[in-house]
Amino acid sequence: MGKESFRQLVVWKKAIDLTFAIYATTKLFPKDELFGMTSQLRRAAVSIPSNIAEGQSRATSGEFRQFLGIAAGSLAEVQTQLIIAGGLTMASVETLDLCDQLAYEVSKMVHALIQSVKKP
Repeated sequence: MGKESFRQLVVWKKAIDLTFAIYATTKLFPKDELFGMTSQLRRAAVSIPSNIAEGQSRATSGEFRQFLGIAAGSLAEVQTQLIIAGGLTMASVETLDLCDQLAYEVSKMVHALIQSVKKP
């Protein structure tokens, strides 16, 4: 694994796009959810590219895999919260589906990257 910048990783860029989409979507949530679902969903979304970046910047491939695993967990959290937001009609189905599709794409990329990073 080369030590290029995390900014060159396509999965990191796509995770940033997901985070922006989550922020735009949660602006539509009811104001009484600011400290509930809005905050939780935003923190989980921010965690994804943050963990990808931190892991890529670590010294070993084992550490990278560990942080990718954390990013994968945050992705599952985001996907679950989007389902809950949809069930509670916090935003339009189309808006939530866009976020869910992005989350699915990032998830596939993260899991593929986990498989490609050499085990310690």
